[in-house]
Amino acid sequence: MSAIPAPAVDTTRRDAYADRSFRWLVTAAGMFVLIALAAAALSMLWGGRETFQKFGLGFFTSRAWDPVAQDFGALVPIYGTLVTALIAMIIAVPVSFGIAMFLTEIAPRWLRTPVGTAIELLAGIPSIIYGMWGLFVLVPYLGEHVYPWVDAHLGSVPLIGPLFSGPPLGLGMLTAGLVLAIMVIPFIASVMREVFLTVPGRLKESSYALGSTRWEVVWDVVLPYTRSAVIGGIFLGLGRALGETMAVTFVLGNAHELTTSLLMPGNSIAATIANEFTEADSAQYRSALIALGFVLFLVTFVVLAAARLMLRRLSKREGT
Repeated sequence: MSAIPAPAVDTTRRDAYADRSFRWLVTAAGMFVLIALAAAALSMLWGGRETFQKFGLGFFTSRAWDPVAQDFGALVPIYGTLVTALIAMIIAVPVSFGIAMFLTEIAPRWLRTPVGTAIELLAGIPSIIYGMWGLFVLVPYLGEHVYPWVDAHLGSVPLIGPLFSGPPLGLGMLTAGLVLAIMVIPFIASVMREVFLTVPGRLKESSYALGSTRWEVVWDVVLPYTRSAVIGGIFLGLGRALGETMAVTFVLGNAHELTTSLLMPGNSIAATIANEFTEADSAQYRSALIALGFVLFLVTFVVLAAARLMLRRLSKREGT
C-alpha cells in the first residue's frame, strides 16, 4: 500500500484550513448583522431609560408633548407615522402593480428599457429633494386647487366627512402620504417587475391558449406564482415609508395634535426627532426623543415581523 505524497497532504490540509476560515468569516458576517441590530435597539432603550422610568407605558398612550413642563407622550407621533404610511401604501401598491404589469405584459419592447430606467432613477433621488418639491410645488397646488374642493364636497359626507374636513393649508398628513407614495412607488414597482419576469412563459402561453384574457392570466397565473415575493416587496416599501424623515418633515406640518382630519397638520416619529433634537436643552427632553427612536424601531420591527409571518404562512399553504 503506497503512502500519500507529502505535497498532497499539505494541499489537503491547506484546503481544509481555507474552508474553515471561510466558514468562520461568513458566520462572523452573519452574526455582525444581529449584533448591530441588537446594539442599536439596546442603545436607544438605554438612552430613553429616563423617559420610560418616568412615564412607563403611559408614554405610548399620552398625547402630551410639552418640553417646558417636561411632559412627553408618543401617541401623536405614532399615529402620524402609521397614518401617513398607510396612505402611502394605499396609493403606491396599485400604482406599482400597474407599472409592473405595463412593463412586463403590455409595453412594447422599445419602451420597457426607458421606463424601467426612469423607475430606477426615481428610486435614487434623495428624500430631501422629494421634500423640497413637496413643500414648494405640491403644497401650494393642493392648498389652492385640491383641498378646498375636497373640504367642500367630501367634508360633509357622513362617515368619511371627518377625514376630509379642515382648512386647506396644503400641509398635512394627506400631503405627507402622497409624497411618501411617490417615494416608495419605484421600490415596490422594481421588485414587482423583477418577480413578474420570473414567471415561466409556458405558463402564460398555456393560459392564453385556453382562451384566458390578459387580466385573467395576470390574476390567475402571474400573481399566484409570485405572491410571496410581491408581498415581501410591498412590506419593504412599507418599512421605508415608516422610517422616512426629511420628505415627511417638510410637508407634514409638525403639529403635536391628534386629529382625524387628513388635511390637518400632524407629526411623525422621524419628523419629531429631526426637528427637535437640536433644541433638546435637558436630559429628559433628549431622553424622550431617543425613546421615540426606540418606538420607531419597535414599530418597524413589528411590521416586518408580521410580513415574515405572513410569508411563512403563504409558503406553507402553497406547499400543501
